[in-house]
Amino acid sequence: MRTRLRDQHGASAVEFAMIVPLLLVLVLGIAEFGHAFQVQGTLSAAAREGARVMALQNDPAAARTAVRDASPTLDPAVANAQITVTPQTGCPMTSTTTQNVRVTVDYPMPFLTDFFGARIDLTGTGVMRCNG
Repeated sequence: MRTRLRDQHGASAVEFAMIVPLLLVLVLGIAEFGHAFQVQGTLSAAAREGARVMALQNDPAAARTAVRDASPTLDPAVANAQITVTPQTGCPMTSTTTQNVRVTVDYPMPFLTDFFGARIDLTGTGVMRCNG
């Protein structure tokens, strides 16, 4: 009876050693997914804010500034080269047709742990009708 309990302790240790890597990968995956989800939400909100500013002020530079101001928590920060404003000429003030502006933010999000790779490319897009 005593010998059987000792054998079980060894088997439990071996089973635990086999399961720990799987649990570790699972926890790291959950953390990375949560971080990517948060960054994606930030990018979408920043792109919407840039589209709103572009639609109301008709100024691509102000739209880019609004995107950067709306995403202060991103590290590394969003650069002007990552922000695309379409159309570049802005909204026509005397147009009889309805036109939309689109602001797209392309962001290479670095992973927290480098366990799943170096980075993943995320995109946030905001669209708004010109002149509000």
